[in-house]
Amino acid sequence: MKVTIGDPTKDKRKVRVKIHKHDTWDMDVTLAHIVVPMLKQLVETTHSGPAVELKDVPSKLRPKGYEAPDHGMDHLYFDRWHWVLNEMIFAFSTKIDPSIEDQYFTEDGYDEAGMEKHQKRVANGFRLFGKYYESLWD
Repeated sequence: MKVTIGDPTKDKRKVRVKIHKHDTWDMDVTLAHIVVPMLKQLVETTHSGPAVELKDVPSKLRPKGYEAPDHGMDHLYFDRWHWVLNEMIFAFSTKIDPSIEDQYFTEDGYDEAGMEKHQKRVANGFRLFGKYYESLWD
């Protein structure tokens, strides 16, 4: 794969993409190699962010005494967005770490409950990626 993406501030942005057959063999992993560093950079350089629905974050990131399904601006606004981005990073990072399952093999056997919990977090990270996809800009 070779990707060349020109300056987005130019009137005509030049984009060239060359895809090889092996790039789509495990496309989810190929894309994860691109998505992870982009998401990490977005966390580091956040200047804006979407209103994250409160149901998408843990209770510690919801305003105290605030039970409405609203997602207004408060002191936790960017904390919620960073939490969502970090869950996306966790999910995509799992795709590019071939040893991720090793932690669930112990002397006592396979920690199926631990792996299931891990997999639910990964699935949620991908769900959040889809839900907030159009907010992945800065």
